Formats: sequence, structure tokens, C-alpha cells
Amino acid sequence: MFHLIPAPLHRVALRYAHAARKLWWRVRRPRISGCRVLVFDPAGRILLIRHSYGRGGWMLPGGGLARGEAPVAAAARELREETGCGLADAYAVAVLVEPLWGARNTVHLVAGDTTDAPRPDGREVTTAAFFGVDDLPDDLAGVMQRHLSAWITAARAARPAR
Repeated sequence: MFHLIPAPLHRVALRYAHAARKLWWRVRRPRISGCRVLVFDPAGRILLIRHSYGRGGWMLPGGGLARGEAPVAAAARELREETGCGLADAYAVAVLVEPLWGARNTVHLVAGDTTDAPRPDGREVTTAAFFGVDDLPDDLAGVMQRHLSAWITAARAARPAR
């Protein structure tokens, strides 16, 4: 249904919705659950995205878990929705608890592979690209600047033997 809204209008609506969500989290302080996806291409590069809302830094794909949804399934769904990429050989890496605008956010780190080229929808996600793990962009989102290298190392260590 959202595809019926012109993309520029949809991006504006997402910015307002994101601001309202942050305010709601500050007031209610809910417990929320989500996932972040460390997805690698065959060359070992990692996929990063930029949202149409927020501060605009590069981030990992991901999003919220639906009630009763398994983290690996949520990661595959979010990756497909945000980038059009499939997730193969997915596995859990870690579970983190971090504050998010007053909410208590339980984040499931999931890693896996893709052979697909990213195709962001131009609405929620404006840009998606693969980066060498030793050549990450300078304008990473704050949490990515602080933790992405460690998460990549953890993902490599947790990778099941094939």
C-alpha cells in the first residue's frame, strides 16, 4: 500500500514518523527487540545502508522483530525489504542490549552471505553499497563507528564450519 505514495512524500512521512517514534520511546521507555545484519558478498565486503530518516550515517541493514519472530528470520526479512538481497547461510552472532532514545533495545546480531546486488527502494533506504572491511566509509553512524569492526570480528569467529 505504501508504494502508492510518491517516494518523496513517503520519505518526508518517514522522517516525521521517526521523530514521533523517538518521542514515544522517551516517554514510554518500552522494551523493544530488533536485529542488525552483517551480510557479506563473495569478496568478503560488508553491506551498509543509508536511511531516508535519522542522521544519514552508514548503518547495517536491520529492523524490528515481529512478535514471536525468530531473529534469523527477521534478519532475512529486513534485509530483503531494505535492499532486495537474499540472506544465505545465516547464523546468530551475539545479543546486545543498548539504549535507544529511552527504549531498552535488545539487538540480535545476525550474519550471513549474499550474492545479490543491493536495490534499495529509495523510500526507507536511499543508498546501499558493499565496502571492504578495511575500507569502511568515514561517515558511519555513531554506534557503527564504535562497534562495527568488533562485530565483524565476532561474525567471522562465530561462522559455522562449512
